[in-house]
Amino acid sequence: MNQNTKHIPVMKKELIDSLKIQKNGIYIDSTFGMGGHSTAILKKLGKNGKLYAIDQDVNSVLIGRKIQDKRFYIKHDSFSRILNYAKSEKIINKVDGILFDLGISSSQIEDYKRGFSFKKNGPLDMRMNQTCGIKASDWIVQASTKKIIFVLKKFGEERFAKKIAYAIKDYNRTKKITETLELVNIINKAIPKKNAFKHPARRTFQAIRIYINQELKAISNALEDSLKILKPGGRITVISFHSLEDRIIKKFMVKHSVKASVPYGMPITEKEIDKLKICKLKIIHRILPTYEEIQKNPKSRSSILRTAELKKYE
Repeated sequence: MNQNTKHIPVMKKELIDSLKIQKNGIYIDSTFGMGGHSTAILKKLGKNGKLYAIDQDVNSVLIGRKIQDKRFYIKHDSFSRILNYAKSEKIINKVDGILFDLGISSSQIEDYKRGFSFKKNGPLDMRMNQTCGIKASDWIVQASTKKIIFVLKKFGEERFAKKIAYAIKDYNRTKKITETLELVNIINKAIPKKNAFKHPARRTFQAIRIYINQELKAISNALEDSLKILKPGGRITVISFHSLEDRIIKKFMVKHSVKASVPYGMPITEKEIDKLKICKLKIIHRILPTYEEIQKNPKSRSSILRTAELKKYE
């Protein structure tokens, strides 16, 4: 990893403010990354506060382990296993706030060896956790044309999914695609160039990365598990970077903040009806980046921050 890469956390102040940090509270940074959010949280915590971090990227965990603070703990794992982490640390129903800063960090993109960048050449890997899982280069060899089309459409919303998928399979018949710029060249030849502001390989790289790392499934599972980890009054705050992520977050928050409707005449007791109608979450806000932040950090352009609070019951 390029240690000189400057990573600027998106909407850092807004995210930290959204958590409403309690001096001696317990928090989970489920996407430690370069540690920007964790460092900010530790500055606000008192001596009895605790911060648990988790990241599936080995490089991020190595950065975290350099933090010499008795209030801080970090684990190498996916946030999809956040419930297991909370159970092992005995903090179920004790957590005051959980944050998710989704997407990919500048350090991961800049490190050509990771295979995330469509602008720099490197091995076509794309795994967030390089200790397990299948490399992108191996997947596109094994996957059928139909499967590649599905992935590019579902996770990249790519209009030219068929053209790209057929071009990939044709190329792989004579030579395995092993490098990022190999794939970029195939995409460039397969589709017409219309939008000068968006790289033609952007959607394909996004789609393959999301599929390889099962990102959307991990987000969905982790959000649901957060409800079992937070204490009443605890907050979930999430920053997303594309519509696929934001859709899942919005759906989750709405689902748990709206009372369930029970059809008239359904054979169910009043007690069961009351239980069904309980709203677990209170939606706090939806925040977009300011014009000034977008100018300083173009990555923030598509970001959305959503926050919800676990309701307290008497």
